[in-house]
Amino acid sequence: MTGIFYLVAAVSGVAFLHPYVLYPLSLRLMRSRPLASGVGPRPSASLLFAAYNEERAIPAKLENIAAIKALHPDLEVLAYSDGSTDATLDLLGARPDLLRVIPAAGRTGKATGMRLMVAQARGEICIFTDANVLLDPHSLAPLLDYFRSAEIGGVAGTLHYVNDDASATAEVGGIYWRMEERIKRLESRCGSIMGADGSIFATRRALYPEVPPHLLDDMIASMSVLFQGLRLISALDVVAYERNATAAADEFRRKRRIACRAWNSYRHLRPGIARLPLSERYKFVSHKVLRWLGAPQLLLCGAALATALWLDGRGALLGGLMLAGGLFLMAALARVRPARTLLGFAAAVLATFVGVTDAWRGRTWQTWRPAASRD
Repeated sequence: MTGIFYLVAAVSGVAFLHPYVLYPLSLRLMRSRPLASGVGPRPSASLLFAAYNEERAIPAKLENIAAIKALHPDLEVLAYSDGSTDATLDLLGARPDLLRVIPAAGRTGKATGMRLMVAQARGEICIFTDANVLLDPHSLAPLLDYFRSAEIGGVAGTLHYVNDDASATAEVGGIYWRMEERIKRLESRCGSIMGADGSIFATRRALYPEVPPHLLDDMIASMSVLFQGLRLISALDVVAYERNATAAADEFRRKRRIACRAWNSYRHLRPGIARLPLSERYKFVSHKVLRWLGAPQLLLCGAALATALWLDGRGALLGGLMLAGGLFLMAALARVRPARTLLGFAAAVLATFVGVTDAWRGRTWQTWRPAASRD
């Protein structure tokens, strides 16, 4: 009986660590798939973003768009104001020389806004971003050049958070995201990445699917590229910048909302995922599903190990581990850096699973709100 508990602890522990340790190592062993060189003219493009009460971010966004259009005057820019109640719509509407605004009478959600903008876009390539994200103006040319290759259906840029030192929450978010970007590069090296983040990615307009309003438009639009037999890649030379949330409550709520919508989106995408090659299905389960279920894996590992040690007559060792856990928690609350970082990571794992349980209970999130603080 004791051996069974040790086995459960080992299996659940490996399952928890797999997305962060074993999975990246396995990607390095997969056969590389170099990108085919493209030919022909650079395709036309439309830049799309949705905004809700982003009056603080819009001035910098407009300056960024102006810098991009100075290099690419033919770029079409569309902005969707999702029933904003602050000055967002007025600020956007004051620059018809830069963009065209599509206002919403009330809150409809980002997926609805993106669908409306894609329907009106004229560019062959749709570039999706967020209102608070700034794109390096020199990134547009290499981004569009990737689409000269017929095998490329989507490109995800590289996002850099610029305020890691603003708070413990921002620091943990930055560490997690740099790990995420490294995994995407490894995935891209041997095929496709498992979905793109809405901060900066692009797809061929003809591939854009019908996205239900309560689901993640970026996840569904980017994964749909794979369903068409094309590659979704990560690009180091397509760079964007964003300020991370600095308040723990904001970040917990954001991760919970995203995880709920992600699990509901997974249900929507499951038939297409089931038809992917085995290697790509392995990537999706490793990168997404096991992460979403990280909290119960970690709890099961701890409970099984504690039970095994107790049954095995190793109460002293169990007590020592519990004491170490208590000291770790005290150190994290005292803001000792390594412990604080690990506690922040644990909070992110918990928030993700809470969001998944929201989805299991039938909850949906159609709208969003900006973080109260990114300073």
